Amino acid sequence: MKEIKVKLPDGVEKSVPAGMTVQEMITAWNPEVLSSTMAARVNQTPVDLSYALPADGTISLIDVQSREGLGILRHSISHVMAQAVQDTFRNVQVSIGPSIEDGFYYDFEYAETFTPEDLEKIEKRMREIAAANHSFKRREVSRDEAISLFKSKGESYKVELLNDLPEEVKTVSLYTQGGYLDLCRGPHIPSTGMIKAFKLLNVAGAYWRGDEKNKMLQRIYGTGFATEEQLVEHLRIVEEAKKRDHRRLGRELDLFQMNDEAGPGLIIFHPKGMMLRYLIEEWERKEHLKRGYDMVMGPQILKSELWKKSGHFDHYRENMYFTEVDEQSYGIKPMNCLSHMLIYKSKIRSYRDLPLRYFELGTVHRHEKTGVLHGLMRARQFTQDDAHILCTPEQLNSEIRAIADFVAYAMKIFGFEYEVELSTRPEKSIGSDADWDLATSALEGALKDNKMHYDINEGDGAFYGPKIDFKLKDALKRKWQCATIQCDFTLPERFDLSYIGPDGEKHRPVMLHRVILGAIERFMGVLIEHYAGAFPVWLSPVQAVVLSVTDKHIPYGEKVYQQLIDAGIRAEKGFDNEKLGFKIRQAQMQKIPYMLVIGDREMEVGHISPRQRDGKNLGSMGVDAFIALIREQTAQYQ
Repeated sequence: MKEIKVKLPDGVEKSVPAGMTVQEMITAWNPEVLSSTMAARVNQTPVDLSYALPADGTISLIDVQSREGLGILRHSISHVMAQAVQDTFRNVQVSIGPSIEDGFYYDFEYAETFTPEDLEKIEKRMREIAAANHSFKRREVSRDEAISLFKSKGESYKVELLNDLPEEVKTVSLYTQGGYLDLCRGPHIPSTGMIKAFKLLNVAGAYWRGDEKNKMLQRIYGTGFATEEQLVEHLRIVEEAKKRDHRRLGRELDLFQMNDEAGPGLIIFHPKGMMLRYLIEEWERKEHLKRGYDMVMGPQILKSELWKKSGHFDHYRENMYFTEVDEQSYGIKPMNCLSHMLIYKSKIRSYRDLPLRYFELGTVHRHEKTGVLHGLMRARQFTQDDAHILCTPEQLNSEIRAIADFVAYAMKIFGFEYEVELSTRPEKSIGSDADWDLATSALEGALKDNKMHYDINEGDGAFYGPKIDFKLKDALKRKWQCATIQCDFTLPERFDLSYIGPDGEKHRPVMLHRVILGAIERFMGVLIEHYAGAFPVWLSPVQAVVLSVTDKHIPYGEKVYQQLIDAGIRAEKGFDNEKLGFKIRQAQMQKIPYMLVIGDREMEVGHISPRQRDGKNLGSMGVDAFIALIREQTAQYQ
């Protein structure tokens, strides 16, 4: 029998018979790791453990505690869910069922609406399938054979997927477990017995292939983990997230509204919400000015020819809105970069002028599908803290490093941890290979120089350049995309931007697109959920409320209120005809940091009695002392 050489996960190379499976090799090497191994990589290609090696190769394991391993487990659970649905209900068609960030889903066509009771039935059947320990078996067939097979089963969605594959795809892979068959690329876990902890969460509508013109299917969401303990902790976080939902808190704290009369994806800010936004934006303006940025502003609409020139018309048109003025087509801006390039191009630039840093709190509009709109997190109109830096290639490293430092500072100020990803060239892109290589190297080099740990996110760059993404982590350890740095050699070329170098010749500048907080609305939504609406004092729309015990204390309360306002403290009056206990509870529900009680004793000595929203009493103190306390707590943010 032919012998092949295999390098095992510990780096040791062994000779084994050709056709030996990965699982057999691991069993001989270290059988203890099999309980947590979901699949493996052979020469960097993910494969099932049942994969038989035909030639020399290197094996690495995919553990369930890794993101990839957990994704494979969840995808396998989605197959079990699809089997359970078809076992439990008649005339159900399946479509697609991937793993996602926090779990998995599968889309079904079914005449009836799935109910919570139905989910319980499906879960019960899933547990039976898991306990039966069915093997996930892979086989490759011709595309024509697969089409014939799924036609015979009445699975029209699978047939459509197969028909839409590129002509050069001649074979496809199928997986079976316990008599259930599905079209899938894989890999999968060895058997259903490895499924220990899962929960079906809810049902939602989903258009087939995300297209509103297609049929509405039913999407069942679920989640799964390696252990029951991890599942219980995740479900606890999900329940906590519901309490922190920014849409609910937005209503309760009177911050903003979304109104169908105005239109989906459009936010209306109330006074308190606008104050929160103002505080964030003013902090940004001051911090940008400290770092040598120039403030600019561009129009909301620009001629369509300009969007064609930039490449947005070809690569981003489906996300844009268009209008017509005097028989001239205009695009409503989804991004701010075009105006900034026109500012740069308004006069001849020298290398001595660079870098130029243009900053704009620019409102943009994007045509997001109704199904993905989500309060402040995903809107159709939003404002970005957008900046574009035009510099020489030699200045790239220092500029990228400075932006990364700015992001780190901002995350510390707002109380977030974060992770970093470097996203590389996508399939749909513009620009030369050489420019993409230069841009990617510049971003990666700056991260290394700043000693920042980062992961590679293959193929997720912008169409015009690679990018660094900073993903902040909130109080529930959820990740949110906010800050980004994009390195662009292409748009300066398309707009023929130049500067005069030391040699007296024209040279092409490089453009960095970057945001620090990202969309202000989205960042506000993350802040609301991170703090559960109980903002730190410097960000609280109302920092203190003055509460009178009875009507006779109102005149002194008015004086205290005015002192606070004159000192720049954001204060409210609580002089309505209610009992003090009720007023305190109302202020606590509004998550106001301080309640200043005014009664007989306070009025006699000219003091106030501050009470924190957590119930702690600070005792009697003068108004000036309280103002000093607030200033001390907010000094570093001014």
